Amino acid sequence: MNSVSNSALFAPQLKVPATYMRGGTSKGVFFKLDDLPVPAQVAGAYRDALLLRVIGSPDPYSKHTDGMGGATSSTSKTVILSRSEDDSYDVNYLFGQVSIDQPFIDWSGNCGNLTAAVGSFAINNGLVDPARIPENGVCVVRIWQQNIGKTILASVPITNGEVQETGDFMLDGVTFPAAEVPIAFVAPVEADEAVFPTGNIVDTLEVPDEGTFPVTMINSGIPTLFFNAEDLGYTGTELQEAINGDINALARFEKIRLYGAVHMGLSPDIETAKRSQHIPKIAFVSGPKDYTSSSGAVISANAINCHVRALSMGKLHHAMMGTAAVAIGTAAAIPGTLVNLAAGGGSQESITFGHPSGTLKVGASAMCENGQWQVEQVVMSRSARILMEGFVRVPEPTQ
Repeated sequence: MNSVSNSALFAPQLKVPATYMRGGTSKGVFFKLDDLPVPAQVAGAYRDALLLRVIGSPDPYSKHTDGMGGATSSTSKTVILSRSEDDSYDVNYLFGQVSIDQPFIDWSGNCGNLTAAVGSFAINNGLVDPARIPENGVCVVRIWQQNIGKTILASVPITNGEVQETGDFMLDGVTFPAAEVPIAFVAPVEADEAVFPTGNIVDTLEVPDEGTFPVTMINSGIPTLFFNAEDLGYTGTELQEAINGDINALARFEKIRLYGAVHMGLSPDIETAKRSQHIPKIAFVSGPKDYTSSSGAVISANAINCHVRALSMGKLHHAMMGTAAVAIGTAAAIPGTLVNLAAGGGSQESITFGHPSGTLKVGASAMCENGQWQVEQVVMSRSARILMEGFVRVPEPTQ
């Protein structure tokens, strides 16, 4: 009797329209802004509490059993989309990287992988003017990335007036084929921004008790620190288990990342840097070598220009973050960076790099004017599809 009486004190769950989507090698829960409860339609504690509960964070068990998340950096994500009031764009895209074990959502950066799903969601949910959608062909969805204030163009295939999701495009890190969605990150670094925050193509980073390392610190797509694999004691062909199962290695990477954040000017001190696991990313590069991917595919050194391994939210990523791929493409296009040198040096308008799940091709156009590098755009192909749509049920936030 007491349990029945007590249960009456609790309100029923909220029922919120939502779509569960894969974009690139990530997946997340997508919402239209005006479908959210009114208090969640503005940034703040209520919105964060609602989305944390949707994903199932924070979860000390690191399973997300009681939520929609997958307990990895690639699957602990939320997206909020709204129609743009600027005629130059179709949709506003806001991304939240949800911490797995902390009550925190990082709104400071973008997810390049989920960008691939933004265009199709926008079309399917009436956020794109029907006059811009062809009966058959390609709809270029103009996306305003709100987190970082950047323009992205997603070329979404259309068949019989509807988004074409099925196809034969294979993306390493994704098991099944789908329709190809080319993504162009336009001017990922504005003319008045610095591609290299320190002014140097290669810096020297001193980390107490760890050593001194050459590093390329770049701000394109997402702030990223690139190291030589051998300087960190790796070959560059490592898969996830080689690093994610080593607690000491993960702690070392995080320490190096924190000192890099301060050196790069992203944080005034180490304690402040600890507040964001999302930015900057840390990655290491090496020249082309034969290797076996996580799927068991044997990849020849002749098929790639270099190797890149990157960590996201404290763990080695199973493939490659889309925003980090933008940084890779940019760095490869600029002679003298550690990425460029690993890929053979010289002019690199596009490269194919190896990652734990396979390979990825990315192209960038960059030029140097008056001693300052500028990036016109970075292009790569991804894929996306709806996994489930309807409503997500979530208890009413108490804050």
